[in-house]
Amino acid sequence: MNDAPNLAELERRAGARASQYGENAHIVCDNLVRIYRTEGVEVIALQGLDLLVGKGEMVALVGASGSGKSTLLNILAGLDVPTAGVARVADADLLDMSGRERLRFRRELVGFVWQQTGRNLLPYLSAAENVEMPMRFAGRGRKDRRSRAAELLELMGVGHRAGARPAEMSGGEQQRVSIAVAVANQPKIILADEPTGELDTATGAEVFGALRRANRELGVTTVIVTHDPDVAGNVDRTVGIRDGRTSSEILRRTTLDADGREEIVAAEYAVLDRAGRLQLPREFTSALEMKDRVRLALETDHIGVWPDRSHDDHR
Repeated sequence: MNDAPNLAELERRAGARASQYGENAHIVCDNLVRIYRTEGVEVIALQGLDLLVGKGEMVALVGASGSGKSTLLNILAGLDVPTAGVARVADADLLDMSGRERLRFRRELVGFVWQQTGRNLLPYLSAAENVEMPMRFAGRGRKDRRSRAAELLELMGVGHRAGARPAEMSGGEQQRVSIAVAVANQPKIILADEPTGELDTATGAEVFGALRRANRELGVTTVIVTHDPDVAGNVDRTVGIRDGRTSSEILRRTTLDADGREEIVAAEYAVLDRAGRLQLPREFTSALEMKDRVRLALETDHIGVWPDRSHDDHR
């Protein structure tokens, strides 16, 4: 008797197969690890980080210095290579790329904006010429380059500075030109590392507004590393990173109040990663003196967590 499954059974099994983690996401990080080794010292910058970002989202990454957020951004930009795990951006596998593929990825699929304005622009070129430069490398025609550069500078609110060189512009104007440069080749993703970090509040708001326009009007997925509360509080989703892992998320949605006016409602969550790990807020664990071990109990609709008091019985 032949026990081999027939074609119908194979098709049923294929249809029932679990979907791939993050298969519809624009950015996928699954158990991402990055370890640096220098002079015999090992530093674990990312410790199994999970993150999904949907197409067209605008996400802020926040966390203390050394939490791993800048390491993550450099990996997503193709500037650094993970030690282990999965990292995909716009369907490109960042762990399995040749040098030529990585160069093409940075040129065509992602745009990057640095905190230091001097790293974003060539000082001897005008604003328009800086925006045209990535398109020249991509082989676009002169007329097309000029037209798109003018269009992007207008979108960023600096069309009147097209002929100015960086030294002739304010810091905020330079950053808005930098965003135009980042989107010149129609990338799928914009990555920004503290883009308002060297700017005052009003100027930072102008730069964030330019990023928001790029996100909404050009449809480009945007990820921002920031310490600026005005930026972190005005994106679709704020992801907290702690000790090399995602620890919390704040999700925002727009609703109508009782008078029919729009208002933004925010809800904060702890992140439960794929291994079942949960980072409890330090202020919670400190308040209850939780350390080393905790007790858990499964209730009808929640999990209870208590500090371990067993050592009190032996005092």
